[in-house]
Amino acid sequence: MVNDVGMLEGVVSRSDLLKVFLRTDAEIEQDIRRSVLGEPATTVGLDVTVADGVAKIRGPLADRPTVPLVARAVRAVEGVDDVRMDLGAPRAAP
Repeated sequence: MVNDVGMLEGVVSRSDLLKVFLRTDAEIEQDIRRSVLGEPATTVGLDVTVADGVAKIRGPLADRPTVPLVARAVRAVEGVDDVRMDLGAPRAAP
């Protein structure tokens, strides 16, 4: 990468670009559980599954204004291609 005056600012390698595609669904799911669902108290009771890079969030979410925030946070996790939310459904059985 170069800046506005043509000075080198950084290098993006092929492995940097492909790294997000090398994550397994299980790794993505674990990352969502740890970094998104584990923090805010409003996400208690939510569960996640990931298949082919699509994260599915299930469970009750009482604080409806939080829905776009949770979706945005999940979408920001490396390797997530799409987010599906079913917030009226009970949490998936373990």
